[in-house]
Amino acid sequence: MDNRNQQVLLKRRPTGVPTTADFDIVDSPIPDPRDGEALVRGIYLSLDPYMRGRISGARSYAKPVDVGAVMEGRVVGQIARSRDLRFQEGDYVFGGYGWQLYSAVPADGLVKLDPAEAPMSTALGVLGMPGLTAYVGLNDIGRPQPGETVVVSAASGAVGAVAGQLAKRAGARVIGVAGGPEKCHYVEEEMRFDACIDHRSTNLGSALDAVCSNGVDVYWENVGGDVQQAVFPRLNDFGRIVMCGMVSEYNDLEPRPGPNLMSAVRKRLKIQGFIVSDQWQRLGEYRAMAAPLVRSGELKYREHIVDGLNRAPEAFIGLLGGRNFGKLLVRLGDDPTRSA
Repeated sequence: MDNRNQQVLLKRRPTGVPTTADFDIVDSPIPDPRDGEALVRGIYLSLDPYMRGRISGARSYAKPVDVGAVMEGRVVGQIARSRDLRFQEGDYVFGGYGWQLYSAVPADGLVKLDPAEAPMSTALGVLGMPGLTAYVGLNDIGRPQPGETVVVSAASGAVGAVAGQLAKRAGARVIGVAGGPEKCHYVEEEMRFDACIDHRSTNLGSALDAVCSNGVDVYWENVGGDVQQAVFPRLNDFGRIVMCGMVSEYNDLEPRPGPNLMSAVRKRLKIQGFIVSDQWQRLGEYRAMAAPLVRSGELKYREHIVDGLNRAPEAFIGLLGGRNFGKLLVRLGDDPTRSA
């Protein structure tokens, strides 16, 4: 085992769009686990839009990353050293912490992974937080019914792809919104959505009218901005908006004007936000449903893997600009379970 731990620290709080200068890449000693802890050698690091809020310093649902601290993030990896009887050296686990190669973490927070069940990387994507987010938001808020029309923004992303596929399984007609013809082709041909609108090259309002002639019953909100403005007036009576995120606005210095909410009264709309960490206890329930679908190929997913921790800041900035295609991961080290 190398005696060096590479880390990415928050150097300063970004103003507007983050830059690589907002981060520091440093070397540090590998930590020693204490009693009840394990040392995890990271294999995959998850990069997610929520991290933009964690580096802003603004009051939110979770404590922001301190300036000078290791960047927030979840990791799957392999136990390098254990001081807890539940885990042995060589076990594969979910629960490593931060933008770093090694992390010493409490064993209580680790989940042992079986590579025979699904590729380990899926614990950060389709079978992890993004998949659970789709499951909770759709079942608790969206509640699509057979024959209803569901519009999913960021439809090729880690959350949107699962939300749309689950809505299809519920019998709904699903329309995706994505950025670029390649992503739209993937959403239609691989994910089997009924249609996908390219928000970069199409008049959104006209395109929505063409494919949602009976209006919109459920809108899965991932992006905000122009997509939200186009979908909102096309919601039907008793429509539901699942407020998952608004990534197109995360770098804004001032809030954008939103839709006039009088129609929420007139149409009796339900607009509800949620934070998936409030429902983390349901991960086992979700995985029990979803893992067999992933193995059979019925629940499809796509991963965008970047090699090397030093590329994490650039990849994260690209994520906020929609440059990734699928669940964004950083490969931190060798994955013995995945053939080349």
